[in-house]
Amino acid sequence: MASKLTARKVETAKPGKYSDGGNLYLIVSETGARKWVLRFTWRGRAKEMGLGSASSVPLADAREKAAGARRKIAQGLNPIDERKRDGGIPTFGEMADDVRETLSAGFRNEKHKAQWKSTLETYASPLRAKPVDTIATDDVLAVLKPIWTMKAETASRLRGRIEKVLDAAKAKGFRDGENPARWRGHLDHLLPRPSKLARGHHAAMPYEDVAPFIAKLRERDATSALALELCILTAARSGEILGIRWSEVDLNRKIWTVPADRMKAGREHRVPLSPRAFAILRKLEKLKTGEFVFPGQTRNKPLSNMAMEMVLRRMKIENATVHGFRSSFRDWAGNVTSFPREVTETALAHVIGDKAEQAYRRSDALDKRRKLMDAWAAYCEPNATANVVQLRKKSRRNS
Repeated sequence: MASKLTARKVETAKPGKYSDGGNLYLIVSETGARKWVLRFTWRGRAKEMGLGSASSVPLADAREKAAGARRKIAQGLNPIDERKRDGGIPTFGEMADDVRETLSAGFRNEKHKAQWKSTLETYASPLRAKPVDTIATDDVLAVLKPIWTMKAETASRLRGRIEKVLDAAKAKGFRDGENPARWRGHLDHLLPRPSKLARGHHAAMPYEDVAPFIAKLRERDATSALALELCILTAARSGEILGIRWSEVDLNRKIWTVPADRMKAGREHRVPLSPRAFAILRKLEKLKTGEFVFPGQTRNKPLSNMAMEMVLRRMKIENATVHGFRSSFRDWAGNVTSFPREVTETALAHVIGDKAEQAYRRSDALDKRRKLMDAWAAYCEPNATANVVQLRKKSRRNS
């Protein structure tokens, strides 16, 4: 029987299930992840045997693996059990790729997917070639210790992801015993607690310096510069700005609505647009070329994650980051204005209070936040802010 799949089809197939014959299937998830699965019946029950990711197992190899498994079935042997006996235990790298592809359907954004891939390929690289049933506590410590105090947050996330991969390996019968990456009752005796580690903060520009910076920023004729200014004026996260689509923007009502799947807290967030933010979007609307407000060089893709950071580098701005402007906004709101803290935290899309309080807090205080963001935009106007700063200096000299 002629095969139904080709190497080209494997690379370009859209989400779905594709048969290659002999119960070998290519499964393509909604995220584009591709894996091989052999389906068979064993003692009256349907079974599935994973044959690896299509990104690392070519079509010819998948067919060879499937043929070998079918031969064992014909001999009255369960190929899954035999793989264990034959030493066919997957490596940590293979298991990590399978787990990441399976879980990626539930990830909220591309950045999260990229972080999973990066940590498990970069920091956990010494583990990737090891069979999952051979990984011990010393192996886990060897990859965690070099970054445990220097990159505390990354190390903590890496530990959790290693633990999840090894848990999945145990669930599939590839390893036994306790998980060597488990924190409670295990690694907590061998590593300092994450809460005691110095957690890094994003370098933030003093709010007094934001207006002069924006004056220089406006001298740059670049889309990335407009993206950075809009990011500052809306106190948004960089990923929220770079991924903004025209379908999220209501210019008539001057509201930008970020959908839940693009928010860190997983909840829809409405952003009132100040006059300057509105003007930026009006300008970009005239240059509209696709669904993204800030289109990148690749068709149907937004600006790269580094676009705004590169603006800071080219302007030779030190000790400041894109994310740090959220801290600049918060410090300004707390030190200069009388807006309630809850309004500021809501503007930052932070979750306020416990679950009971959140249940009663039905409003997102849009009208109050509009006044706050208008005041912030006015403060960020170079000429207006210069006058405010100068008046403060005079008042200090006269006191």
